[in-house]
Amino acid sequence: MKKTLRCFYKCILISGACGTILIALPGSAWAQTDTLKKIKEVTVSASGIPQIQTINPAQQVSTIDFTRQSAFTVADAIRNFAGVNIKDYGGIGGLKTVLVRSLGANHTGVFYDGVQLNDAQNGQIDLGKLNLNNVQSITLYNGQPDDICQPARAFASASVLYIKTIRPSLNDVKPYQALVGIKGGSFGLINPYVQWQQRIGKNWSAIVNSYFEKANGQYKYKVNGDGSDTLATRRNGDIKAQQADAALYWAKSDSNQFNLHLNYYNSDRGLPNAVIYYNPYSKQRVHNRDMFMQAGYEKIWNSSLHLLINTKLSRLYTHYTDPDFLNNAGGLNYTYIQKEVYQSATLAYHIQSNWEISYATDFAYTRLDANVNNYAYPSRSTLLNVFASNLVVGKWRFQGSLLNSYISESVKAGKSSGSRSVYSPTLMASFKPFEKSGFQLRAFYKSAFRYPTFDEFYYFATPVRNLRPEFAKQFDLGATYSKSLNSWLDYVTFTADAYYNNITDKILSIPNQNPYISSITNLGKVDVKGIDIGVKTQSKLNNGWRALFTANYSFQKAIDVTDPSASVYLEQIPYTPKHTVAFNAGIDYKKLGLYYNQVISSSRYYSGENLPENLVPGYAVSDLSAVYNFTIHNNTLTTSLEVNNLFNTNYAVIRSFPLPGRSYRLTVQIKI
Repeated sequence: MKKTLRCFYKCILISGACGTILIALPGSAWAQTDTLKKIKEVTVSASGIPQIQTINPAQQVSTIDFTRQSAFTVADAIRNFAGVNIKDYGGIGGLKTVLVRSLGANHTGVFYDGVQLNDAQNGQIDLGKLNLNNVQSITLYNGQPDDICQPARAFASASVLYIKTIRPSLNDVKPYQALVGIKGGSFGLINPYVQWQQRIGKNWSAIVNSYFEKANGQYKYKVNGDGSDTLATRRNGDIKAQQADAALYWAKSDSNQFNLHLNYYNSDRGLPNAVIYYNPYSKQRVHNRDMFMQAGYEKIWNSSLHLLINTKLSRLYTHYTDPDFLNNAGGLNYTYIQKEVYQSATLAYHIQSNWEISYATDFAYTRLDANVNNYAYPSRSTLLNVFASNLVVGKWRFQGSLLNSYISESVKAGKSSGSRSVYSPTLMASFKPFEKSGFQLRAFYKSAFRYPTFDEFYYFATPVRNLRPEFAKQFDLGATYSKSLNSWLDYVTFTADAYYNNITDKILSIPNQNPYISSITNLGKVDVKGIDIGVKTQSKLNNGWRALFTANYSFQKAIDVTDPSASVYLEQIPYTPKHTVAFNAGIDYKKLGLYYNQVISSSRYYSGENLPENLVPGYAVSDLSAVYNFTIHNNTLTTSLEVNNLFNTNYAVIRSFPLPGRSYRLTVQIKI
């Protein structure tokens, strides 16, 4: 059996390599077949109403929203989403991960132009490392993306965060476009960036993005409850980072296109410790040097056959040091190198105009090397296969998928975790009772699981930990309403979803006498009941004036139901606020925009025991931003001023990790 699997993996890798070679030559290999075919012309009518009539809950922000919400990173851009909780450890370069509907960060797949950003070592993607300079839109899907022609990995997570980068839109009249800008502000922030778009012939175009970021991260903070008015300064929160991203696009038509991405990220960051009795001392540092290359090819034939191929190679380098850690070696000095080869192929076909089916297969091979004593040096092969179907019958729409995940691991030292095969079904439905009313009902069920990460299995674990995958069953029932109005309002949209998540074999980290090394085990069972509500509207443009308003509310009751005899039974799980409100209001007047953003979170507990001494207070944080656009010699100049934490609120999302008070950020950019 093992020999058969090895042969099968080799075949997958060979076919992936062949697929990469084929998609690298779209102009010569496949262009000939297109000369005899003509795609039917499709008329598209644009609407200013946000698209909310999806079969599953989806929320989106785009470039124009980033400044309105005073967003600097992807984590900032999605903090207003309903059902989202950002775990922020503070500072400009601090770790920021996303939890959706009280599921762990490992349950959210982060996709970059259709290909997942993967981290097999710890499973969590740091959204604070993802800058917004080259991002066009960010969409959060609960369950899975609405389109069934997706890589199999898009079906494998409980929720999907889809990041779409800016793509060149040039013509023969102006075959290039340049954008140069700089951001500067509090805590020593300086962030110059540049973007160049170039048209290369009739079918080719390219874009290059690059930025440099530096900040000392030193901000004032106060510890609540100590009876003192003294302010301390946060230390060891500095960052120095560079990123370069280049993309090459080939498109003979919208139904025949190819892309190639190269991305490099390099950073050196300080990791501030938890503040205990005003002791901010820390010398921990982390150096990241990450690279990936990904390519994709998409082809739609007249027969409605739809092919999607994605290939990716990645290398993640992490160097972590802690000179004050008490051990015989005089501290920690660890280096981790993670390498991955990924190949995906998806084929979709319309059996009839109202019925589409798809099949996707993904293969990934991941290996982790480290200079840790007695390390296992694990490698993981993951094979995903999914069948999906989308059917429209009258006022009904049905969507379903069945995913099989086969995971096999091997190690150089010790014993591996073996292999595991899991089936995960998904069923979705939507119903429009009235054809022209803009009202829709929707519901879905999804079974998702996450496999333990390399750190959870092998980090200081001899023999390997006996862990089971963490399963999550998701249920959702919701309604959407959108209407274009003839009054002074342009449109109004409304969404409401009630959901229930049941988590079994929850993977828990329990600290022991050594705070750096935790016990990892399957102990938890969690029930989550919640409600997400969203409203969005804007007024009609009148004499250059326009008003905008967006609001989201979330209620989450996430309780531990593991052991009726335990003290944490039926208590709210750590770091889960029951109530969260976020709204954004603004006024546009000709070239000027003024926006106010507010995020309100109720209190939460840092421990499973919901005692007063374990309470982390709630907070209300306000941001104000102003944007002005004007033209100089046919070049667009944009300036913006942002005031973050307008009222200088003293707060923390994670206990003992205070966040910055009032800060300022100024941006100036010119588009040529």
